[in-house]
Amino acid sequence: MEEMHGLKDIKRNEFFVNGHGACPGCGVAIAIKNVMRILGPDATVYVPASCAVVFSAQYPSSSFRTPYFFTAFENTGAVTTGIKAAYRRRGKKSLVVGIAGDGGTFDIGLQALSSALDRNEDIIYVCVDNEAFMNTGIQRSSATPFGAWTTTSPVGSKVQGKRTFKKDLMKIVEAHDPPYAATLSIAHFNDFVRKVDKAKQMSGFRFLHILTPCVPGWKYESAMSVELARLAVETGMWTLFEYEESESRTTYKPKQMLPVSDYLRLQGRFRHMSDDDIRTLQRWLCQKWYQNYGHDIEEPVCAIFKPEEMKMHHDKDDLHVF
Repeated sequence: MEEMHGLKDIKRNEFFVNGHGACPGCGVAIAIKNVMRILGPDATVYVPASCAVVFSAQYPSSSFRTPYFFTAFENTGAVTTGIKAAYRRRGKKSLVVGIAGDGGTFDIGLQALSSALDRNEDIIYVCVDNEAFMNTGIQRSSATPFGAWTTTSPVGSKVQGKRTFKKDLMKIVEAHDPPYAATLSIAHFNDFVRKVDKAKQMSGFRFLHILTPCVPGWKYESAMSVELARLAVETGMWTLFEYEESESRTTYKPKQMLPVSDYLRLQGRFRHMSDDDIRTLQRWLCQKWYQNYGHDIEEPVCAIFKPEEMKMHHDKDDLHVF
């Protein structure tokens, strides 16, 4: 099977087609469309309760042009295991793919994920991470970043958004020593293509973790989805790497660390953050930056937040404020 190295290698066949009900600029829809273009017609897709299950299958039609199945919120690891076992029993080959959100992966589906990892099931698990339970009303998950507003981490006189940092799910996945795991960004498309194609051509448990901006949940202008994904990487909020043969390696290193305020100011979910909170997040990112890239530099490189940098750049649309 010929390997793909970037955008030029993708065939134009579509297996997640127009007509779905996703929001304009939805990072999940962008990610799924391109994952399916790479995986192709031999995939069988399972989606648990999530935004994706709502916008991709509006009765009586489906936007997937492959076999597609859905049941409950918490069982992506279990159901994909069962689908693969059924194919194996019938002597048929298929790429079995689970596509779950961060709520259904980091939190309510973590046990089933861990079990499938432990058994090294021959499936591809895709986590489309928009950093909250978006489909049920923008509630915080353990993927929600520090300071972010959600309906269950509200902004009030005593609490200002979420007060804990995002769970490092990839470290949990790596602890199971799977054949392959990787983080992806819809803004770094050649890296995206190569990683999905690598997962396609391997066997055993493969985990793909994709940052997927959410217009109503993050409260930004819909045209900014790819730019936000890019800034997440450049500020250290998201790191691109892969884990293979029990070793982790960075696949893209920014030339320098941009201030996290460049990322925050485009999103209404962060507009309330105080200077002290932004400095707290910046310090945490500096530590994370050094852990990821420290072997390449003598000292941690840290962008310094300046209060005037945090002037909000999103428009006045009611959708983008709270």
